[in-house]
Amino acid sequence: MTPDLRQRAVDLPELMDDPAADLRMLERTYQRFELVNALVSRPGLLYRRHVRPRARRGEVRILDIGAGGGDLCRYMARRLRREGLSARITALDPDERAIDWARTHDGSAGVDYRCADSATLAAAGEQFDIIVSNHLLHHLDSAELAALLRDSETLVAPGGVVAHQDIARGRAAYALYAVGTAPFAKNFLAGSFIRTDGLRSIRRSHTATELDALAPDGWQVRSALPARLELRWEHPLG
Repeated sequence: MTPDLRQRAVDLPELMDDPAADLRMLERTYQRFELVNALVSRPGLLYRRHVRPRARRGEVRILDIGAGGGDLCRYMARRLRREGLSARITALDPDERAIDWARTHDGSAGVDYRCADSATLAAAGEQFDIIVSNHLLHHLDSAELAALLRDSETLVAPGGVVAHQDIARGRAAYALYAVGTAPFAKNFLAGSFIRTDGLRSIRRSHTATELDALAPDGWQVRSALPARLELRWEHPLG
């Protein structure tokens, strides 16, 4: 039965966020994310829309906030290298377990994995041309979201772009994920948190209307299929 999706289930915990989560299950989750996110997160669209156009002008500095196992960073590194483009990519996450796994599985992508939060980098005065996140926003309450957006504005260089991407909460998204992952629950996804946490993530996520109401002036919310949201801000050149 589909749960009540009229409001965000902000108090519903995700199992992989538990500091005591089973490490083998957590590492299997990071490993499986690469394929799952490639299917549901449309990283190619993010790359074509925000990364490639700026990388064609010269080397770009990219920051992925809440990078988890680093699959998005490695994807961008591969695409850039294949097209002969240059970037310095930083994967940022406050969870040491994620950073340790990602660093061990870099696969010569050359990503800089850092265990820290966005506030730490903002306070240090660091700057990036492209700032992204994937499936981070639904982990945050309204105060944490506001802090992230302030940090993002501080961290992005003039002419740069911030693109925070997440799931759009809704009955169709919940049903499609439940049905689509069911055949793999006892094989490919077995021993991971992906199916359970994925359904919880949808319940914790925003609708486009909710996210737009929380967005400060100048930020734009864009919807896309399948059940995707992008919260975007571009730093003016002047």
